[in-house]
Amino acid sequence: MSDCVFCSIVDGEIPSYTVYEDDDVMAFLDANPLSRGHTLVIPKAHHERINDLPADLSTAVFDAVHDLTPRIEAAVDAEATTVAVNNGTAAGQEVPHVHVHVVPRSESDGGRPIHALIEHPPDVGDGELDDVAASIRSD
Repeated sequence: MSDCVFCSIVDGEIPSYTVYEDDDVMAFLDANPLSRGHTLVIPKAHHERINDLPADLSTAVFDAVHDLTPRIEAAVDAEATTVAVNNGTAAGQEVPHVHVHVVPRSESDGGRPIHALIEHPPDVGDGELDDVAASIRSD
């Protein structure tokens, strides 16, 4: 996709601090990092959302995340990592190309857990949980 910044990185038109690359996947340091070592793992082929990824490419991306996470932690002496995907603009996705954030974390970084993302979570009872679970299973 010609106007996609990540596709331009894959094509070598925009420089990056690449930390991993194979035929299908590329990983590079985030240009606007939340912490030292904040890495983005992307499929080289343009797919906007996880829902659009073929299963084998999804596997390749998450295999790379699995292999890179401990290497990233070791490189920056991180205690932990947050691994996240913003899947769609309503979820905060700013670049319309699938990307997995691997964000090194420490007890003192001031970051919060994933449950802090939503300011007003719903009050969901057992009946609604049953309904949602049944709906997910049926699709």
